[in-house]
Amino acid sequence: MVQSLWDQTKASQLQGGLDELVYRSNIIGADRRVCNWGGGNTSAKTTVKDFRGRDIEVMFVKGSGSDLASMKAGNFTGLRMEDIRPLFEKPEMTDEEMVAYLTHCMIDSKHPRMSIETLLHAFLPFKHVDHTHPDAIIALCCADNGKEIAKEIFGDRFVWVPYVRPGFTLSKMIAEGVLANPKAELVLMEKHGLVTWGETSAECYAKTIQIINEAESFIDARVDEAKLFGGAKYEVLAPEVRRSIAAQVMPAIRGAVSDVKKMILSFDDEADVLQFASSENAPKLSQVGAACPDHLVHTKVVPLLIDWEPNAEDVDGLKAKLQEGIARYKEEYKAYFERNKNEGDVMFEAAPRVILIPGVGMINTGKSWAMSQVSGALYHRAIAVMRGATALGEFVSLSENESYNVEYWPLELYKLTLAPAEAEFSRKVALITGGAGGIGSATARRLVSEGAHVVLADLNLEGAQNVAAEINEKFGENRAIAVKMDVTSEEQVAAAFAETALAYGGVDILVNNAGLATSSPFDQTSLKEWNLNMNVLGTGYFLVAREAFKQMKEQAIGGNMVFIGSKNSVYAGKNATAYSAAKALEAHLARCIAAEGGEFGIRVNTVLPDAILQGSAIWNGSWRNERAAAYGIEPDQLEEYYRKRTTLLVNIYPSDIAEGIAFFASSKSEKTTGCMLTIDGGVPAAFTR
Repeated sequence: MVQSLWDQTKASQLQGGLDELVYRSNIIGADRRVCNWGGGNTSAKTTVKDFRGRDIEVMFVKGSGSDLASMKAGNFTGLRMEDIRPLFEKPEMTDEEMVAYLTHCMIDSKHPRMSIETLLHAFLPFKHVDHTHPDAIIALCCADNGKEIAKEIFGDRFVWVPYVRPGFTLSKMIAEGVLANPKAELVLMEKHGLVTWGETSAECYAKTIQIINEAESFIDARVDEAKLFGGAKYEVLAPEVRRSIAAQVMPAIRGAVSDVKKMILSFDDEADVLQFASSENAPKLSQVGAACPDHLVHTKVVPLLIDWEPNAEDVDGLKAKLQEGIARYKEEYKAYFERNKNEGDVMFEAAPRVILIPGVGMINTGKSWAMSQVSGALYHRAIAVMRGATALGEFVSLSENESYNVEYWPLELYKLTLAPAEAEFSRKVALITGGAGGIGSATARRLVSEGAHVVLADLNLEGAQNVAAEINEKFGENRAIAVKMDVTSEEQVAAAFAETALAYGGVDILVNNAGLATSSPFDQTSLKEWNLNMNVLGTGYFLVAREAFKQMKEQAIGGNMVFIGSKNSVYAGKNATAYSAAKALEAHLARCIAAEGGEFGIRVNTVLPDAILQGSAIWNGSWRNERAAAYGIEPDQLEEYYRKRTTLLVNIYPSDIAEGIAFFASSKSEKTTGCMLTIDGGVPAAFTR
């Protein structure tokens, strides 16, 4: 049952009107069983002072493109009711006419564009109105016998309206239906949702919850869990097995869905998803259509369900079925677009947003992790709707053309234009070794600031987690994750890339940055010191690059690797034989990989920094003292010493290196590979020649 979240103590502290509307909207959106992400709308009619100080009746309604759960006062639009009411007498009105007219009714031009369903709220003669998409109600409205079942549940307290796309006509139908039924307490919108109302905000919210629970109780009494969706067809694999399979197939999926624009992926193996995807009736039910018009832009009309018998030993077979299935889905989507397109329509990416794998779970795609999560969240709601609808009768959806006309509806697409513009590294995933350190963390911040998702790999897991938390606080949930990685461990390197695949689908950018440094005269360099440098800076860079190369090849959408070498990659550093030799190895390793990677669109370049003292674990250890001793100066004189030996008389900071990395990883250097870039302030001895 849906629980009421209304807190009268909190509500009594609000100023009424718009403040109460914000509160009511937030608690409605807080439970996705009540309202979809981004969907639904709420309103309140109240009195405010206009710019001349006169009392006027105003309706505040949700602004387009907002989400009820997170809305603030600034996300609502105020409109003059005196200007809106005459519209009820009009026989018809196009979408374009409606939007133009309502724009003139706004009390403040700075308010967002009003909801598509503004007139639904305005035409109803109630102070507070909620339009929601509750699972239980949509299940009822998407059952072939829904209207008859509604009579059993609600008697004569409801108004049923057939499916009509939101706008003037639907709004008028709803209002006329309510006015014709004095006993009406709710409106059921076929294949769409619920409308409720009240004289106070508290009364309106309480009615919404009451009606939902009446429907939910009725449905729950008729659900047979053992026979749900026809019962189980396949056995669900163990959690560690399905996660392993997902990590193995997600790079291949990511490549297949990223032919037009790169996609970020997410994995979901919640119980409802596993039950549905592995059920007897999933092949039929999943292809009926969307459970709610609001889902369409984010989930498309149907998901891709893979016909595969769960078997941990048949991952290659699953990959083949995924490749075939995605290719077929794209062709079918293109045909759907051609059959239904209107003049001026531009097709979205044809790839599926929702991919269901029996026994394994659901993989979602989107332009970002957050948007892939939206697709997944909405499909959870679709499963809940199908659960209820099939308990009542047969699940039905919009016709193909109705679905298309919502998916490509200009008023719905307008919401997408409100999203921030994409940047250089949008839709890309970067894995950064040494992610907790000065260069690694500066690079992560730099790439994320232009849209990237980043994986911070480091031996110092706590440090990497702190950087990830800082990034997520500023840029949004899950834009960065931290993984523990010893670059000399083949198993840990492979595990980190598997975790990356599971988190985002794959990798586009590798920043090979993990490091250490030692200093000894050549004849005092021990085998242990030599091997330490070679293991971390040579073998470690090899292992990480090799795993990235494999994943990039699997995706088949190119990639970038940036190695962090050193001035010592090309300069014979005094008392640093092991370090300098290993850094030279890195630079040549990068060139060798570049030579092999070209045919796969994989570019590999190297940045050669010098004397990055700020935020460096290396320079805060014995290396600082050792280098100072080699130059015959005190450790606290090093920074000034390094500055003075550069031709530009500057110090070099982690942010400077991050800029060089961003350049090599960006489209600005898309025709450059096998190159070295010095960022050292100009040390003549290290000039490449």
